Amino acid sequence: MVKIPKAKDEQPTAPGQVKIKKRSRVPGVMITQYVEELPDGMTTPDFTRKPISVTLQEGKQVIFRAIVTGNPTPDVTWVRNDGEINEERYKVVFESSSGEHQLQIPDVSSDQADTYKCFARNEYGKAVVTATLNVIEVGYKKSKAMQQSRTAVRELSEDFKMKLKSTADLEPKEETKLEIDEKFWELLLSADKKEYENICAQYAITDFRWMLKKLNEKKMEREEAQEKVVEKLSNLRPIELKANGGAEFELEMALKDPTSKIFIFKDGVMIPFEADTEVKHGLKQVGRKFMFCINGVNPEDAGLYQVEVDGVKIFSTELKIPVADFLVKIQDVTAEEREDAVFQCLLSHPMTKISWNGKNAPLEQGDKYDITVSEDMLIHTLVVKDCKPLDKGIYAATAGLKSCNAWLIVEVDKDPNSKGKKKARKTTRAGGGGDDLLKIAQEQQAKLQKERDELIAKAKARAEEEAAAAAAAAAAAAAAAAEDSGKVDPAAKTKAKAKPKKKAKVKVDSKGEGAGDADKTESSAVDEQGEEEDEEDMEEDDIDTEVKEVSQPGESAPATEEKADAEEDEPTQEKRKRERAGPLVPDTVIDPGVYFTGGLSDVTAIIGTDAELVCKLSSEDCDAVWYKDGQEITATDDVCIIKDGFNRKLIIKNCKEDDTGKYRCEADGRKTEGVLNVEDPPRINLEDLDEFKKPIRIKTGKDAAFKLSFVGREPMKIQWYNDGEELVEDTNIKIEKSSTHTRLLLTKCQRRISGEIKIKIKNECGTIEAITELVILDKPTVPLGPADIIESSASCIEFKWRPPKNNGGSPITDYILERQQIGRNSWKKLGKIGPEPKYRDIDVDHGRKYCYHIRAETDQGVSDMMETDDIQAGTKAYPGAPSTPKIVSAFKDCINLAWTPPANTGGTNILGYNVEKRKKGSNLWGMINPPDEPIKGKQYAVKDVVEGIEYEFRVSAINMSGAGEPSTPSEFVIARDPKKPPGKVIDLKVTDSTYTNLSLGWTKPIEEEGVQDEAKGYFVELRPAESPEWGRCNSNPIIMNSFTIVGLKSMAMYWVRVVATNEGGNGEPQELDNYIIAMPPPVRPQFTDKKMKTFVVVKAGNSTRININFKASPVPDIKWLKDGLPVSKPVTVSNTDTSSQLIIPSSERHDTGVYTIIVKNLVGQETSSAEIRVTDDPKPPGPVELDENVPGTVTVSWTPSPDEKKDDRLHYMVTKRDSVKRTWHTVADHLFNNKYTAANIMPGRQYKFRIYAKNDMGMSEATESPTWEVNKKKEKFSLKLPDSKSYSFETPPTFSVPLKMHKSPESYECYMSCAVTGNPRPHVTWYRNNVSLNTNTNYFITNTCGVCSMLILKVGPKDSGDYTVVAESPMGRVECSTKLVVKD
Repeated sequence: MVKIPKAKDEQPTAPGQVKIKKRSRVPGVMITQYVEELPDGMTTPDFTRKPISVTLQEGKQVIFRAIVTGNPTPDVTWVRNDGEINEERYKVVFESSSGEHQLQIPDVSSDQADTYKCFARNEYGKAVVTATLNVIEVGYKKSKAMQQSRTAVRELSEDFKMKLKSTADLEPKEETKLEIDEKFWELLLSADKKEYENICAQYAITDFRWMLKKLNEKKMEREEAQEKVVEKLSNLRPIELKANGGAEFELEMALKDPTSKIFIFKDGVMIPFEADTEVKHGLKQVGRKFMFCINGVNPEDAGLYQVEVDGVKIFSTELKIPVADFLVKIQDVTAEEREDAVFQCLLSHPMTKISWNGKNAPLEQGDKYDITVSEDMLIHTLVVKDCKPLDKGIYAATAGLKSCNAWLIVEVDKDPNSKGKKKARKTTRAGGGGDDLLKIAQEQQAKLQKERDELIAKAKARAEEEAAAAAAAAAAAAAAAAEDSGKVDPAAKTKAKAKPKKKAKVKVDSKGEGAGDADKTESSAVDEQGEEEDEEDMEEDDIDTEVKEVSQPGESAPATEEKADAEEDEPTQEKRKRERAGPLVPDTVIDPGVYFTGGLSDVTAIIGTDAELVCKLSSEDCDAVWYKDGQEITATDDVCIIKDGFNRKLIIKNCKEDDTGKYRCEADGRKTEGVLNVEDPPRINLEDLDEFKKPIRIKTGKDAAFKLSFVGREPMKIQWYNDGEELVEDTNIKIEKSSTHTRLLLTKCQRRISGEIKIKIKNECGTIEAITELVILDKPTVPLGPADIIESSASCIEFKWRPPKNNGGSPITDYILERQQIGRNSWKKLGKIGPEPKYRDIDVDHGRKYCYHIRAETDQGVSDMMETDDIQAGTKAYPGAPSTPKIVSAFKDCINLAWTPPANTGGTNILGYNVEKRKKGSNLWGMINPPDEPIKGKQYAVKDVVEGIEYEFRVSAINMSGAGEPSTPSEFVIARDPKKPPGKVIDLKVTDSTYTNLSLGWTKPIEEEGVQDEAKGYFVELRPAESPEWGRCNSNPIIMNSFTIVGLKSMAMYWVRVVATNEGGNGEPQELDNYIIAMPPPVRPQFTDKKMKTFVVVKAGNSTRININFKASPVPDIKWLKDGLPVSKPVTVSNTDTSSQLIIPSSERHDTGVYTIIVKNLVGQETSSAEIRVTDDPKPPGPVELDENVPGTVTVSWTPSPDEKKDDRLHYMVTKRDSVKRTWHTVADHLFNNKYTAANIMPGRQYKFRIYAKNDMGMSEATESPTWEVNKKKEKFSLKLPDSKSYSFETPPTFSVPLKMHKSPESYECYMSCAVTGNPRPHVTWYRNNVSLNTNTNYFITNTCGVCSMLILKVGPKDSGDYTVVAESPMGRVECSTKLVVKD
C-alpha cells in the first residue's frame, strides 16, 4: 500500500535552495521557485487546468482532474488534509493522450470529505492547488437525544440570561453616549442588511448589538414620521454608477398628498433638479416609481444624497467615486475562429468588480463570457469564449469614471476544404497581459501595502498619544480628588503616575486586535437581523444583556470591574478608596459566544429526491433548532436532523412540493436562513429510455412508431425532431400527446428521413431530451464518379471510383462490373469484384478504348449503374515540364543546378531528365547529357562552361512515352567564382514619414576587392519595438537607394535596418541610430481656417455646429470647454487628425456661452474661442403708459418683455407717429431700460408710440401706446382775400400728338390716332386724298376727350393715299397729315 503524507506536512527546503513565491495565471495556484534565476528554456511547474471543488452524495464517483506544465516535466502527487490516500479507496490515473492527471474516488463516503491538494514538482520549483470535497450523507439517524439536549441547552441559555440581567442590575452604570456621524445612521436606515457590515467597518463601529438596538429605535422614529406623508415605500435601490458616465437611484413611493413637494439634498445642501433626465440633476416619475439621475458625474458629485417629502427624510444613499485608474488598459485582440479571446486590465487600486461592455451592451458572467478578478483585485479579466465572426467589435472596461476599450478581431478560417463543415473548438487563447501584467500588479500591490502600513503606523501613534494623554489626565484627576479628601497615600500616588504607559499599550492592542476580533465574531449578527416582530423582540432582549458586557468605543471600564472595586470587603484602605477616572480599556476580550461561520444557502431539489441544508457553527457542542416557515421542525422518518462536528444538517428525504419553503436554523440566539425549492422537471424511466434509444430499422414505404412515457409537472411542451428539424403534424406525420406519454408515427417512410430522431420535453422546471435513430432500408444509390485512372498502359487499365452517397442502411457487399470495347455493341460481364471501389483490368488490347458499367450491391438490392468515360489502354502521355532550374552555386569551371519533378508524370514513372544550356544572346540550345543517358537525379553539375560566359539552363522530363516539354529557362548565371557579400550601406536616414508610411534613403556600400563586392540589391527590414524578430518589407531585393515602408501602425515605435545583397549573399545590416515613431515630423498645432467664427447666434431648437480645421503632428489631444469647464453630455464632439467638430443637436438657452477648443500635442498647444448665443424671437413688451413730467415732453414707460430675464442682450426700440406727418419713424433704439422721454411734443397734435423688443435674432411685434394729445388754445382766425382779376381760358386748336405714317398689309386692320387740344372744343374732320370720310361707313371714326382715332377694318389697295385730320373752332383752324401704304 502506497501512503502519501498529509497535506499539512511541510516539505523541507534543500540546502542552497531559495523559496520565491510566484503567482500563477490560473487563480488559486501558488508557485514556489527554488532557484533565483531559471536557466534558459527551463520553467517552474504550473497548472493549466486545476481541480475544482465537488459536492456529491455518498456512493457516487468523484474525479479530480488537473493538467500541469513545466520543463522538466513535473511529478504530480495528491494529498489530503486529514487522512491518507491509499490504493484501496483511491485511484491515481494519468491519461497520456490528454496529459490529464486524475484522482478518482470510486465509492465516496462521508469520511472522505476533506480538502485535497495537488502538488506538481520539478527541480526548479513546485506548484500547489487545493479543492474541497463535500459529501452529502444519505440515511436516517436517531434524534431523540439531540432533541433533549437542545431543550436543555435552551433552558440553560435562559437561566444564563437571567443571571446576566440580575448581575447587571446590581449597580446601574452611567452609559457614555457615543458620538457618531449622523451620516452613518442615514446610510443604515436605507441600506440592505447585507451592507451593514461594510458600513460599520467604514465608520469603525464594532459593537454590532448596540448598533442594532439603536438602529431599531431610529427605524421606528423614521417610520412614524414617514407615515404622515407616505402611504407606501418600497424597492429602494441605492445609487449606482452607469456605463454612460451618469449615476442614478430609484424608489417606489405612494404619496398621501400628490401635491407634496419633493426635495433632494447632497451633504445637507438642497440641489435643484428638473423633470428632464437629460439635465445635470433630473427626477423622473413614472406612476409610483421615482428615478433620480446625475448626468456627467464628476468627482465633486460624490456625497450623501437624501430625498425629503415635506421636510420628512424618506431615503438616503451615498455616491462613492472610485479612485481607481487603469495602469494597463485592455489591448486589441486578434483571435482565430472558435478560439477564446482574453482581455486583461490592471487597476491602480483594488476593486471587487468593474463593468464590461461588448458592442455597447453590458456583459455578464455566463456560458459565453467568463469574468474573473485576481486575488488582489487589481487584475480584471474578460474571456470571450468560442469566438465567432459575430463577436467582432469594440469591448470596453469601466471602473468608476475611467474606461478603456479595444477591438476584438475574429479571423475566419479561409481553408476551402473546411467550408460548410463545423469547425472544432480550439483550446488555445488569444490575448491577455502575460507575465508583464503580473509583474506590474505585484509592484502595485507592494506600493499599496506600503501605503497601508504607513497609515496604520500613523493611526497607532495617534492612538498611543491620545491614550497616554487620557491616562495622564485621569491620573491627575484622581490625584487631585485624593488630595482634596486628604486620604491619598504617597505610594498610591506614585503608582497612579507610573501606570499610564501600561494603559496606553493596552489600548493600542485592543484597537488593533480586539476590534478585529469583534468585527469577526459579531459580523454575523448583522446578517441575522430578522424581519418578524417576535424575532426582533427576542434580539432586543439579547442586546439588553450583552450591552452590559461589551463596552462601547470610548466607554469607561465594564460595570463588573467597578462593582468589584465598590463591594470589596478587604481592610486595605487603598483598595477600598481606590477610584478609576477617565476612559479605560478592558484587559480581555469578551467571548462572543456561538456564531455561524457558514450560513445556509438556497437549495433546489427534484421531487422524489433528497434535499440537504447545511450550515456551520463555531462550536461543536452547541445544538441547533430548525424551522420551516416559522414552525419548528422535529426529526421524522422523512426528516433527518444531523449534528456532524461543526456542521448542522437538515436532510429531507423523498422531497414533495409541500417541502418548498423558507428554512431557518437557530443556535444560541443566532440564526441563518435558506430557501428550498422543490421542482418537478420532466423525467423518463431509465428502462423506457434504454428501449427508446434502440435504433429502428424498416424498409422504405413502411411505418415507424416511437413511443415514450414520462412524468413531470404540467403543462409540458413536447417537440419531435428529425436531424435537428422540428416535426409538425402532416400527411405522413402523426404526433400524439398526453400528460404521461407521447407517440410519433411516421407513415410511408422514405429514405430521406433516415437519421436522428429526437424528443424534447420541457416545462417550467427544466428540459429533458432523448435521442434514437431511424434507419430506412433500401437499395444503394448509384456509385459516384467520375472514375479516377490509376494506370493506363499497353497491358493494363486500373481505375477507382467513390462509393454510393447512401448505402440504403446496409453495407456494400459487392460491385458488379461489365465492359464494352468502343466500336462494339456487346457488353462483357466481368462479374462481382468485392466491396472495394477499385478495379484492375489486364485483359486489354494496346490502343483500344473501353467503357465500364458499375453497380453496387447490398442485401437490399442492386443500385442503378454508373457509366465511366472512355479509357484507352497504352496511350502515349508525355510528362509535364519540371520546375524552373535553380542555380545552387556557380564557379568558373562548374555550375550546380537543382529542380523538382513535374506534377504531371503522364500516368507512368519518370525515367530521367535532359538538361540543356544556352549562351546569353544565342538562340541555340545545346544538350548537356547524351540523349541515351538521361540524368537520374534532380540535380546536376554542369562542367562544360567557359569562365566569364553567361548561361541559362532548362530541363525536360522523360517517361515511357518519351521526353516532355522543357521547363522555363533559369535565370542567367556567369561562370565565375562566388562573390563576397557587400558591406554596410552608408548614410541611412529617414527622408519622410507619416502616420502609416516611412521613407528611407541611403548610399550604396563601398567596394573593396577581396573583402566586399558591389551590392546588387537591398532588403529593408522592420521590427516593432515590442517584438524581438525582424521582418522583411520587400520579398525581392530592390536596386534603388530609397524605399517607402507602408502599412505602419500610427504612433507605434519601430526599429529599421537595410541589408545590402549580391550573388555572394547578404551583407551586414545597417540600423538607424534610434527607433522611429510612425508619425509626421513634429508640428505645433495651428488653425488653418482663414476666417474663424468668433460669434454665432442660433435660434433655440436649431442645431449648432462649429468646425475647426488645424494641422498638428503628432495627433493632438482635443478638448472643448464651455465657460472654462468641460462640455456637458448633450454636446457631441467628433475629431479627426486635422479637424474637430462640435455639435449641439437641439440648442437651448442654457447652451449660451463661450466655447473654447484646446488643441495640444508634444510640441505645444493652440486655443480658439467662439461665443454661441442661443436665443429666440423676442416676445413683445407689456402695456405702454404715457406721462407728461415736463411741458413739451412725454415720458413713455412699458412693462418689460418676458424674455428680458433670459436674454441679457435684449433691448428696445421706440417709434413715433403724429397726426400731421402720419408716418412712423424711429426716435430711440438700443434702450436697455423700460422708459423713454420724447421731446418737441407740440400742442394740438395727436401722438402715438410703438415699442419693439429686439435681440440678436430679430425684432418682436409692436406694443402700441394710447393716443397722446396736448390741447392748443384757440385764436380767432381772419382771412383777407386779395382782389381777383378776370382771365380768359380760350385757346386755338393744336395737335399735341400728330399722326404717324402707316404701312399695312392687305386685308389687315389699320388704326390711326392723334390728340387735339383747344377751348372751345374743336370740330374734327378726316380726309383721304382731300375727300371727307366722316360720313363714310367703311371707316370707324371716334373722338374721345380730344383723342381722335380712325379704324379701317380691312385694308385694301383703294385705301392707299394721303390722310388729313382738320380741327376747327372759333379760335382757329389746324390740320395734320400722314400717308398709308398698302403692301401686297
